Amino acid sequence: MDIDQLPKNAANYTALTPLWFLERAATVHPTRNSLIHGSRRYTWQQTYHRCRRFASALSNNSIGPGNIVAVIAPNIPALYEAHYGVPMAGAVLNPVNTRLNASTVAFLLGHCSAAAVIVDQESFSLAEEALKIWSEKAKTFSPPLLIVIGDENCDPKSLTYAVGKGAIEYEDFLQGGDPEYAWKPPEDEWQSIALGYTSGTTASPKGVVLHHRGAYLMSLSGALIWGMTEGAVYLWTLPMFHCNGWCYTWTLAAVFGTNICLRQVTAKAVYQAIAKYKVTHFCAAPVVLNTIINAPPEETILPLPHVVHVNTAGAAPPPSVLSGMSERGFHVTHTYGLSETYGPSVYCAWKPEWELLPPERQAQLNARQGVRYIGLEGLEVVNTKTMQPVPADGKTVGEIVMRGNGVMKGYLKNPKANEETFANGWFHSGDLAVKHPDGYIEIKDRSKDIIISGAENISSVEVENALYSHPAILEAAVVAREDEKWGESPCAFVTLKSGMDKSNEQRITEDILKFCKAKMPAYWVPKSFVFGPLPKTATGKVQKHLLRAKAKQMGPVKMSKL
Repeated sequence: MDIDQLPKNAANYTALTPLWFLERAATVHPTRNSLIHGSRRYTWQQTYHRCRRFASALSNNSIGPGNIVAVIAPNIPALYEAHYGVPMAGAVLNPVNTRLNASTVAFLLGHCSAAAVIVDQESFSLAEEALKIWSEKAKTFSPPLLIVIGDENCDPKSLTYAVGKGAIEYEDFLQGGDPEYAWKPPEDEWQSIALGYTSGTTASPKGVVLHHRGAYLMSLSGALIWGMTEGAVYLWTLPMFHCNGWCYTWTLAAVFGTNICLRQVTAKAVYQAIAKYKVTHFCAAPVVLNTIINAPPEETILPLPHVVHVNTAGAAPPPSVLSGMSERGFHVTHTYGLSETYGPSVYCAWKPEWELLPPERQAQLNARQGVRYIGLEGLEVVNTKTMQPVPADGKTVGEIVMRGNGVMKGYLKNPKANEETFANGWFHSGDLAVKHPDGYIEIKDRSKDIIISGAENISSVEVENALYSHPAILEAAVVAREDEKWGESPCAFVTLKSGMDKSNEQRITEDILKFCKAKMPAYWVPKSFVFGPLPKTATGKVQKHLLRAKAKQMGPVKMSKL
C-alpha cells in the first residue's frame, strides 16, 4: 500500500537508458572532442549525428527491435558508435571478441541469429570464414547484412578485398542514414541493449543478455566509485567488446569526456598517450599493468606528468603489481565483476586511514575485491549448501553471490543454465571468497581452480601472488596436476622477465622452490614448473582450462621411491 493512487504518466516516468547521455553531451558540449583515433577527431555533436545516421541506416535495412547486430572490431570509433547507433534503432548490440577463431565466431553468430555483421577490415577474413561455417552448419541460412569498417591506419588491401566481396564500407553505410533521425528510447527499460558471450576461459560460451536499466545504472556507478568527473580523458586499453568496455562506453558521454582509441595496446603506447593527450583514466587487466611496470626505460615516460587513475579487474591482481603501479605514480582502483554483472560491480573502496600504513600493507588491503557498487543491491559470501552468509572472519570460504539491477537478464536460449545460475534468488558467480571483519570480500579461487592436495584445499591465487613477488617472474598461473601421493598438487606455469638467463631451467626452478618454501606452507609449494608464455583471452585473462589440459597431458607427479 502507498499513501496515494497517483499513476505513472509520460511527464513523470520514462524508461532508464544510457542513450540519453549522448544527446545531452551533444547539447551541452557540442564542440568538445568526443573521440580521437589517430588523425581523426570527432566532437560530441558529430558523434551524435553519426550515431543517428547509424540507427537510420539500420532501420532503412529493416533492422530494429528483435534483431541483433554483431560488431567484430578493436577499439575504434565505429565500435563506440555502435553502442549508441544499434540500440537507437531498437536493435541489440553484440560486440565480438576479435581474437576468437572462426568456428567460435560462427557459433556466436548462428546462436544469436545476427541480422547484420559489421567487421573491421583486419578481421574481415575471420568474419568471412565464420559466415561460411555458419552457412554450412545451419539448416536454414539467411546471409546477414555485411559491413566493413575501413581504417587509414591499416593496409588498404584488406578493405579493397572486402568491398570486392560485396561488403558495404561503413562510411558509405552511414551516408545512407539521416543525421536528424528521430530515434526512440525503449518503452520498457527491461528491453535488451547488449549481448555478450562469456570470455572463453570455459569451453562453452554463453550469451549474456543485458538490459537498458542495468546499463544506465552501472555506467553511472562506474563513474561514481572511480571519482570520474566531467571532462575525463579516457584511454581505451580495455577492449570495448569486453562487457561493453565495463560500461564506460556510455559513462564517457555522461561525463562529457574524451575517448582516446587504441588499436593495439603496448606499454609504450600507453605512456605516449598519457603524455600526448593528458589521459586521466584507463582500465586494464592485471596482465596489462604487469607489462606497464616491467616496460624497459626507453618505452616509459616517468615520472608521470600528472596523476593517472587506473581501474583493474579481470583477474585478482597480485599485491606486487598494485604496489609497482603505485610506485610509478598510478592511482589504482581494484574492481571485480563478471560479464553477467555488466563488468565490475564490486570494488575495493580506499580508506584514508590506509594512507598511514606501510606500502606493502596498503597493497595487500587493495588486492581485496572489496564491497558492492552503488548500482548493485546485494553482495554476499555464502555457504553453498545452506545459502547462509559465512562469518566475517577472513578465513571461512564461501561462494560470492549477487542480486540487483546490476545483474544480467539471463543467458540467451539457455534455460538450464539460467535455472542453475539464479538458484535461490541469487546470481551464483562460481568464485570462492572470504569476508573480512571490515566487510570486504577477498577471492580465494574459482570453484574449479581450487587444488585439493591430501584433503587440504590450496588457493591457486595465493600461490600465484607469492610467485609474482619473485624478482625473476613476470607472470605466473597455478593449476592442479594429478599427483600419485597427494591426489593433486600445484603445477606452476611461469613466464620469466626479459633479460633473465633462461638457459638453465633447473637452476631457476631450484631458486624459485627455495623462494616458495620461505613464503608459503610446504604443501602449497608447486611440485612442477613449466616455463613459457601463458595463453590468454583478449581481455588478459589466463586461459586456465588450457593449462589444466596441458597439466593432464603431463601425467601424474610420480611418487618418490625414497
